[in-house]
Amino acid sequence: MNNNYQIIAKRLMLPEKQVENTILLLNEGCTIPFIARYRKERTGSLDEVQIAAISEQYAKMQELTKRKDTICKTIEEQGKLTADLKRKIEATWDATELEDIYLPFKPKRRTKAQIARENGLEPLATILLLQREQQPETVAKRFLKGDIKSVDEALAGAKDIIAEAISEDETVRQQIRSVFRREAVITSKAVKSKREEEGAQKFADYFEFSEPLKRCSSHRLLAMRRGESEGFLKVNIDVDGEQCTEKIRKKYVHGLGKCQQLVGEACDDAYKRLVRPSIETEFANTSKEAADEEAIKVFAENLRQLLLAAPLGQKRVMAVDPGIRTGCKVVCLSEQGDLLHHSVVYTVGNKSGNDALAAFTKLVSRYDVEAIAVGNGTASRETTDILRQIDNVPVYVVSEDGASIYSASENGRNEFPDLDLTVRGAISIGRRLMDPLAELVKIDAKSIGVGQYQHDVNQTKLKQSLDRTVESCVNQVGVNLNTASKHLLTYVSGLGPSLAQNIVDYRHEHGAFASRSELKKVPRLGSVAYEQCAGFLRIPNARNPLDNSAVHPERYALVEVMAKEQRCRVSDLIGNHERLKRIPLQQFVTSEVGLPTLHDILKELEKPGLDPREQLEEFRFDERVHTVEDLIVGMELPGIVTNITNFGAFVDIGVHQDGLVHISQMADKFIKDPNEVVKLHQHVRVRVIEVDLRRKRIALSMRSTRN
Repeated sequence: MNNNYQIIAKRLMLPEKQVENTILLLNEGCTIPFIARYRKERTGSLDEVQIAAISEQYAKMQELTKRKDTICKTIEEQGKLTADLKRKIEATWDATELEDIYLPFKPKRRTKAQIARENGLEPLATILLLQREQQPETVAKRFLKGDIKSVDEALAGAKDIIAEAISEDETVRQQIRSVFRREAVITSKAVKSKREEEGAQKFADYFEFSEPLKRCSSHRLLAMRRGESEGFLKVNIDVDGEQCTEKIRKKYVHGLGKCQQLVGEACDDAYKRLVRPSIETEFANTSKEAADEEAIKVFAENLRQLLLAAPLGQKRVMAVDPGIRTGCKVVCLSEQGDLLHHSVVYTVGNKSGNDALAAFTKLVSRYDVEAIAVGNGTASRETTDILRQIDNVPVYVVSEDGASIYSASENGRNEFPDLDLTVRGAISIGRRLMDPLAELVKIDAKSIGVGQYQHDVNQTKLKQSLDRTVESCVNQVGVNLNTASKHLLTYVSGLGPSLAQNIVDYRHEHGAFASRSELKKVPRLGSVAYEQCAGFLRIPNARNPLDNSAVHPERYALVEVMAKEQRCRVSDLIGNHERLKRIPLQQFVTSEVGLPTLHDILKELEKPGLDPREQLEEFRFDERVHTVEDLIVGMELPGIVTNITNFGAFVDIGVHQDGLVHISQMADKFIKDPNEVVKLHQHVRVRVIEVDLRRKRIALSMRSTRN
């Protein structure tokens, strides 16, 4: 068994064989959605999260292997790579431990210790470390030459050499790390000269703040680091220095005497000047990485919920991007999302609400509008109140996050080159109601607004996680091969931008695809890409009904055998619960196709192409409240969840300022994760428990019991 597989299996607490098979599939070019859905027998039914974790760990180990090679090469060039040292480097799979091993050999800028060595003081440092001399000053006189003019200079140089050696001692560094792990405290203080600036006030909670680092939540750490980067806060991570220097002295100082005193001073200097700053930086980085990782998980989950939001479906929609001074941008869209009309309607100013209502009503009638989408930005509540007066047409409030990004993007310009960007934004809002997934894939996932500190975390890791989430959602829902945009096809397993464009071009040239197998005629779409993508692409009303299901073409023959066994056609099996129930699954088990795949096939035959997304529901705010000033503690109000963090959820209650339901107020029982209770855009009932008008903060509760 490959050592890498064993290490990954141990880290993730998974069987080695499952890890090995997953890595082999990834190396064959299989995507995570494909492996999770169609290779359950080989992975032991691992889900996408587990497969992604294996992929990430494997990538880290490959990076570490490259780093080891570089380190060995560098030490070898210095002529210092012994067989034991090489074995030690090859045996470690911990990045921090590896860097500790490398530290004494790492090329450095000219340090105080190097200058001392150049002045011939290394033998003096060795004598001091032995701690046998009673008169170190006498010994030091032998080293007075060149730039070393005095005994004090000689002893100081020797101490610099000792301090550097101590700072590069693996054991010492591990001991100090252990203290930091157990006892490090993160502190934050306001920068005095900037304390009264307006921008500083959002960090007021951290002007005098301290907390054990191991208990500091990701959102607090990211808030402090943002305050630090903006110049309002000074953030430190520290421990009890005396405890650390005592540990170092215990290893290096033996007995009493003048030599011991000098070595003790070198220990103190090693900690304060070299070890502490290095370990503090290390813990600042690792704590930031951990906070990033936790925050990115929250952002990815938020994005997943946005992408899998309930679609309205193919209905005629009027979309309104509300505005006060410049009016509301209004568009009417066909069932396919094509633009039928655009105009501006003024709801305030010289024009009365009645005029606006008449204009909206006329458009609804002219274009047979079946639903209205209203952006949730400025004047959304006021515009919605007018639109709700139109009879028999449901009104939905739609998040505007990213709509302005799309309207100004190359994608927006390519789709609607002759339209103003505000009109493009309104079109995006309408289409987002019809099919959130199909519309949101056109926007850079980071622009959708998935979390409070999304710009503070590692952007490369964030993009990787969000892209993976988009890919997961697109393949979970499935894609109509004959109507999907290039943007949607790009995220289908095995495709990417180039093949997605080739599919769109093929459609334009040859018309709609009649079958999945026709994909093989698309330029540059080879057998591997076909295998990876086919099961996720749907063709409604295809001659072969399996082409509109998640059954993979590689299993069509198996389904035909099932149908033959039941003495019927494949089409007779679909949706026929009684017939499907009679299929003896065990009879069809082979080395390649096990019960997990067979159960998936039966589930798909029962409800082919079932959309996993929920049904859309209309929502109304409470008519009693329109501004924060209208709120009264104790009020119970309807709201929409707009953002989920690891400390709670933000809820829009229709007063132009979202309220916070802290995690402690989300349920009558203890919960670890807000996602246990709420989802993005979920309709909830909340109770107002506090209103801070000065800071514009609203505290809400979802608990049934009152404290």
